[in-house]
Amino acid sequence: MENPVSLNRIAENTLFRKGDVFVLFGELFGRGYATGLLDEARRVGMEIVGITVGRRDENNGLRPLNADELAEAEGRLGGRIINLPLMAGFDLDAPEGTPTPTDMLAKLTLEGWQTETLDWDHIAQCRRIGTERFTRTLSEVMAVLDGMIADGRNVFFAHTMAGGIPKAKVFLALANRIYKGRGNRHLSSQALLDSDMGKLILQNFDEVTANTFKHLIDYSAAIRERITAAGGEVRYTAYGYHGSAVLIDDSYRWQTYTNYTQGYAKMLLENVAQAAWEKGVKATVYNCPEIRTNSSDVFAGIELPLIPLLLALKKENGGQWADEQWQTCEALLADGYSLKDVFGKIADMQASPVMEPFYDFSAWPKANSQEQADLTIGTSNEINQMHRDGKALISDHLSALVVQATGKLIFGETSKPSGPVLWLNHDIVARRLNATHEAAGMRAADLAVA
Repeated sequence: MENPVSLNRIAENTLFRKGDVFVLFGELFGRGYATGLLDEARRVGMEIVGITVGRRDENNGLRPLNADELAEAEGRLGGRIINLPLMAGFDLDAPEGTPTPTDMLAKLTLEGWQTETLDWDHIAQCRRIGTERFTRTLSEVMAVLDGMIADGRNVFFAHTMAGGIPKAKVFLALANRIYKGRGNRHLSSQALLDSDMGKLILQNFDEVTANTFKHLIDYSAAIRERITAAGGEVRYTAYGYHGSAVLIDDSYRWQTYTNYTQGYAKMLLENVAQAAWEKGVKATVYNCPEIRTNSSDVFAGIELPLIPLLLALKKENGGQWADEQWQTCEALLADGYSLKDVFGKIADMQASPVMEPFYDFSAWPKANSQEQADLTIGTSNEINQMHRDGKALISDHLSALVVQATGKLIFGETSKPSGPVLWLNHDIVARRLNATHEAAGMRAADLAVA
């Protein structure tokens, strides 16, 4: 994408109804954007179907969920799960009796990882085996799913697969320095990408984050053709990240977390959606604002662009409910601190000459720098220390609001999507939240009068 395409309308669902089928293509774990979308699907009475990535046994073999695991997962999802292990990525795949990519990384050392090399012919075999395993199981999943969807139904496929970090101690140690390191602890993200280890990890990110979306679209073709032939509609969505526009000096400006190593895979994900769209398949990647999740917490400072959402709530004609969000967030700060202090820290960071090179959309995902890491991570730490409780942060509260808003925005827009790649910036998120809670307040007032 040469320029971000912003979603600038609040669309309401005009397609999906009770009895239609919502397929979550990725297992539901903890916090994350998918919960907001699931809430909308449940609200209109859609049937929920999920998959599982499976679990690993003591020998790292992939297995389905056992009875207890399945019951827990289906309870969390609120629907049925097709219990065939659909683990993406190839980090634990290899020809019988040979090392997996994770085994290969385990042999790298903290002293020599930048110059140590990997066997790329062997890695190519592992990648091929991993892809064949995934698509073979996906074919079985789609056969089961086909029997679960009656003619006349509409189908919403929500892709949520992302990540692909191998569980190798050497990388985890380095990642801590890349994403959280300051001063002498800082490590250049470019140094990782230039190494064989970094190149391997990027390949695995591509498989998990992007290629699974293509496989989903391709392997559900028979279902799609049957549904559309019977008069139904099929939609596909995926969650992207490619920076977002937040209020900077009272104007919405694109910015990004740096360094978002998975950004290359997210751009490939966008390309998958564009290619499908050109073939008449309604597939849309929604690039969402930064939030805190179980996986994003590794990126120190990723939560900072989230806090100006409070400013957007007021700018987008927020009323009493917006004021209440300010009060809720102010109450999370320790005595002696105010939201004015928090916004001051963020404004100083945003206006710093150190950050200026990172506002270049065309250079994304730009490598980190020593000064940028020191400023971003330092600002994050300072704001966290302003809170009463390190486990109850402003960013937690605002993350939940973004999840709610993006769920409503995506669900409504996907009824009749306007393009293959759309950015959900703070302006539309704030407008959606204000509209939702203003309407809820009016209903509550009407009930009170009645």
